[in-house]
Amino acid sequence: MVFLFFDISGGEIFIIMIIILIVFGPGKIPEIARKIGKGMAEVRKASNTIKHEIMSESENIRKEVTTEGTEIKKKLEEASSKISEQTRITDKNNN
Repeated sequence: MVFLFFDISGGEIFIIMIIILIVFGPGKIPEIARKIGKGMAEVRKASNTIKHEIMSESENIRKEVTTEGTEIKKKLEEASSKISEQTRITDKNNN
């Protein structure tokens, strides 16, 4: 059994568990494990909340950019249409 994050082997984990058993005693180990579990659950919950907020904000930004892009496109098309109309009027006047 190898934990890649800490690079700890099975033998090292066994020694750590023996030391924990000696220091805290068998009565405290379940309580410590519960506290560690609750802490990990809180970290996971906070991580999911942050992830959700980031995804929500990025979606809002995407919608805003899309809306602005559509408005710019409409304005460009209107300007192009006006320029084309003015060009036709100028061509008619010159002929």
